[in-house]
Amino acid sequence: MPIYDTSSIAERIPLACTTGQFGLLYEACSISFREEVSKEEFCSYASSFHHDIIRYQPTPASVVSMGGIVRYVWISDNNQKGLSAAIDVSGTIIGLRLAHLAEYPITDQLKSHFRYRFPFHGEWFTYWGGKNDLVNYHYAYENQRYAYDFIILDHDCSAKGDPLLNESYFAYGKPILAPCAGRIVRVVDNIPDNVPGRVKNEQQPAGNYVEMDHGHHEFSLLAHLQYHSITVVPGNYVQAGDVIGLCGNSGNSSEPHLHFQVSNGSELLAAKSIPFVFENGLELVQGMTVIGK
Repeated sequence: MPIYDTSSIAERIPLACTTGQFGLLYEACSISFREEVSKEEFCSYASSFHHDIIRYQPTPASVVSMGGIVRYVWISDNNQKGLSAAIDVSGTIIGLRLAHLAEYPITDQLKSHFRYRFPFHGEWFTYWGGKNDLVNYHYAYENQRYAYDFIILDHDCSAKGDPLLNESYFAYGKPILAPCAGRIVRVVDNIPDNVPGRVKNEQQPAGNYVEMDHGHHEFSLLAHLQYHSITVVPGNYVQAGDVIGLCGNSGNSSEPHLHFQVSNGSELLAAKSIPFVFENGLELVQGMTVIGK
């Protein structure tokens, strides 16, 4: 089976949408996609969705390549709508999503008082992050709107070996660091790690976590940590860069990763997530690779 350059296929998708070539786009989709929706249904909905879109922004909002599938996201020129497409190595479109994008311009423009370091060493990949639903599923929820999820990739894969073992994942067991100086206010350390890809613990969504009070009504949360790996207790004062635990797969998590957010209060469900500034001034979006020092 030939391996295609997905970028050459991807660049034609938003153009096909804005020029009404919905039939051609439908025929480029996988058999399973076409079994789920008829050509008539697809073309009708896509035409209605695009009635007020002149063009999509030329550069994709994000590109994520994992496990032989590349997912692209484009945003319309008026920022009101978005398009995502998943393309496999054969050049087949295996998924398409058209989405009306919610906007929260008042909070989107806020900036944290403190600058935060990356809470890890080495190279990590931003799997979820940004200011719309297509690049950051957290964005729909006020209490985690500006959160990030980080994983480690090697040759577009997050694991090597048995995918049912946490130890196969590159992020598992990596030290997690305090992102800013502060006082530890809450710790959970007794939740077992999940089996990757199996049942997630939705009853304890954050899993094992550490929450810190940095002052100025800014509280950071580092979640899904490894069972019995946390090295701090409430009342401890830590400096930026201090190890607070290890990356795990606890809580509402399908594979080892780090969930990181800053909120305006210490109650996870009641507090509001706030946009925060990294030390280097970088504003992360899904698909970006970052390096923690």
